[in-house]
Amino acid sequence: MKKAPNPIDQQVGARLRMQRMLVGMSQEKLGEALGVTFQQIQKYEKGSNRISASTLKQIAQALNVQPSFFLEDGTPRAAAPGFAESGSGSYVVEFLSTAEGVELNRAFSSIRDSKIRKAIVDFVVSLARGLDEKPPRGGT
Repeated sequence: MKKAPNPIDQQVGARLRMQRMLVGMSQEKLGEALGVTFQQIQKYEKGSNRISASTLKQIAQALNVQPSFFLEDGTPRAAAPGFAESGSGSYVVEFLSTAEGVELNRAFSSIRDSKIRKAIVDFVVSLARGLDEKPPRGGT
Protein backbone atom coordinates (compact mmCIF):
# COMPACT_ATOMS: atom_id res chain seq x y z
CA MET A 1 0.00 0.00 0.00
CA LYS A 2 1.40 3.37 -1.04
CA LYS A 3 1.82 5.93 1.74
CA ALA A 4 0.26 9.37 1.15
CA PRO A 5 2.65 12.34 1.14
CA ASN A 6 2.96 14.35 4.33
CA PRO A 7 0.85 17.56 4.12
CA ILE A 8 3.88 19.69 5.01
CA ASP A 9 5.90 18.09 2.20
CA GLN A 10 2.98 18.83 -0.15
CA GLN A 11 2.87 22.44 1.02
CA VAL A 12 6.62 22.89 0.50
CA GLY A 13 6.28 21.32 -2.94
CA ALA A 14 3.36 23.58 -3.87
CA ARG A 15 5.32 26.65 -2.81
CA LEU A 16 8.32 25.40 -4.80
CA ARG A 17 6.16 24.95 -7.91
CA MET A 18 4.50 28.34 -7.47
CA GLN A 19 7.81 30.21 -7.14
CA ARG A 20 9.45 28.26 -9.96
CA MET A 21 6.58 29.15 -12.27
CA LEU A 22 6.54 32.80 -11.14
CA VAL A 23 10.20 33.22 -12.06
CA GLY A 24 9.64 31.34 -15.33
CA MET A 25 12.06 28.51 -14.63
CA SER A 26 11.48 25.02 -16.02
CA GLN A 27 11.76 21.89 -13.91
CA GLU A 28 14.70 20.91 -16.09
CA LYS A 29 16.59 24.18 -15.44
CA LEU A 30 15.99 23.94 -11.69
CA GLY A 31 17.12 20.32 -11.76
CA GLU A 32 20.33 21.33 -13.55
CA ALA A 33 20.99 24.01 -10.91
CA LEU A 34 20.60 21.39 -8.18
CA GLY A 35 22.31 18.52 -9.96
CA VAL A 36 19.15 16.38 -10.10
CA THR A 37 16.74 15.32 -12.84
CA PHE A 38 13.52 17.12 -13.71
CA GLN A 39 11.73 13.98 -12.48
CA GLN A 40 13.20 14.60 -9.04
CA ILE A 41 11.87 18.18 -9.15
CA GLN A 42 8.44 16.75 -10.04
CA LYS A 43 8.61 14.49 -6.99
CA TYR A 44 9.58 17.43 -4.78
CA GLU A 45 6.69 19.48 -6.15
CA LYS A 46 4.18 16.69 -5.52
CA GLY A 47 5.49 16.16 -2.02
CA SER A 48 6.22 12.51 -2.72
CA ASN A 49 9.93 13.07 -2.00
CA ARG A 50 11.05 15.12 0.98
CA ILE A 51 13.50 17.95 0.49
CA SER A 52 16.52 18.01 2.79
CA ALA A 53 17.51 21.25 4.48
CA SER A 54 20.60 21.65 2.31
CA THR A 55 18.61 21.06 -0.88
CA LEU A 56 15.92 23.48 0.30
CA LYS A 57 18.62 26.12 0.73
CA GLN A 58 19.91 25.45 -2.81
CA ILE A 59 16.38 25.69 -4.20
CA ALA A 60 15.79 28.96 -2.34
CA GLN A 61 19.00 30.41 -3.81
CA ALA A 62 18.06 29.27 -7.32
CA LEU A 63 14.57 30.81 -6.99
CA ASN A 64 15.77 33.95 -5.18
CA VAL A 65 13.75 33.48 -1.97
CA GLN A 66 14.54 32.71 1.65
CA PRO A 67 14.27 29.04 2.69
CA SER A 68 11.49 30.02 5.11
CA PHE A 69 9.34 30.97 2.09
CA PHE A 70 8.62 27.30 1.49
CA LEU A 71 7.22 26.77 4.97
CA GLU A 72 4.89 29.77 4.93
CA ASP A 73 1.28 29.04 4.10
CA GLY A 74 -0.15 32.54 3.89
CA THR A 75 -2.31 31.99 6.98
CA PRO A 76 -1.90 34.61 9.69
CA ARG A 77 -0.74 33.24 13.02
CA ALA A 78 -3.29 33.42 15.83
CA ALA A 79 -2.30 35.35 18.95
CA ALA A 80 -3.74 32.63 21.16
CA PRO A 81 -5.60 29.35 20.73
CA GLY A 82 -9.24 29.87 19.85
CA PHE A 83 -8.65 33.11 17.98
CA ALA A 84 -7.63 31.58 14.67
CA GLU A 85 -9.81 32.35 11.67
CA SER A 86 -11.63 29.44 10.12
CA GLY A 87 -10.22 28.04 6.89
CA SER A 88 -6.65 28.25 5.75
CA GLY A 89 -4.69 30.16 3.16
CA SER A 90 -3.70 26.96 1.37
CA TYR A 91 -6.23 27.65 -1.41
CA VAL A 92 -4.14 30.71 -2.33
CA VAL A 93 -1.01 28.58 -2.68
CA GLU A 94 -2.96 25.98 -4.65
CA PHE A 95 -4.31 28.61 -7.05
CA LEU A 96 -0.96 30.34 -7.48
CA SER A 97 0.61 26.96 -8.22
CA THR A 98 -1.51 26.61 -11.36
CA ALA A 99 -0.59 27.98 -14.76
CA GLU A 100 -3.71 30.17 -14.67
CA GLY A 101 -2.78 31.56 -11.26
CA VAL A 102 0.73 32.44 -12.38
CA GLU A 103 -0.53 34.01 -15.61
CA LEU A 104 -3.21 36.03 -13.82
CA ASN A 105 -0.72 37.16 -11.17
CA ARG A 106 1.82 38.29 -13.77
CA ALA A 107 -0.77 40.12 -15.86
CA PHE A 108 -2.39 41.80 -12.86
CA SER A 109 0.99 42.85 -11.45
CA SER A 110 1.89 44.52 -14.74
CA ILE A 111 -1.13 46.89 -14.49
CA ARG A 112 0.29 50.10 -13.02
CA ASP A 113 -2.96 52.09 -12.67
CA SER A 114 -4.42 51.40 -9.21
CA LYS A 115 -7.92 52.44 -10.36
CA ILE A 116 -7.88 49.82 -13.09
CA ARG A 117 -6.63 47.15 -10.66
CA LYS A 118 -9.43 48.08 -8.24
CA ALA A 119 -12.01 47.91 -11.06
CA ILE A 120 -10.76 44.45 -12.02
CA VAL A 121 -11.00 43.22 -8.43
CA ASP A 122 -14.52 44.65 -8.10
CA PHE A 123 -15.51 42.98 -11.39
CA VAL A 124 -14.17 39.58 -10.33
CA VAL A 125 -15.86 39.85 -6.93
CA SER A 126 -19.19 40.69 -8.59
CA LEU A 127 -18.79 37.72 -10.94
CA ALA A 128 -18.09 35.40 -8.01
CA ARG A 129 -21.12 36.68 -6.11
CA GLY A 130 -23.25 36.20 -9.21
CA LEU A 131 -22.26 32.54 -9.31
CA ASP A 132 -23.67 32.12 -5.80
CA GLU A 133 -27.07 33.47 -6.81
CA LYS A 134 -29.49 31.19 -8.58
CA PRO A 135 -31.12 32.59 -11.73
CA PRO A 136 -34.88 33.16 -11.58
CA ARG A 137 -36.97 30.34 -13.03
CA GLY A 138 -39.31 30.75 -15.96
CA GLY A 139 -38.71 34.22 -17.31
CA THR A 140 -38.83 37.61 -15.61
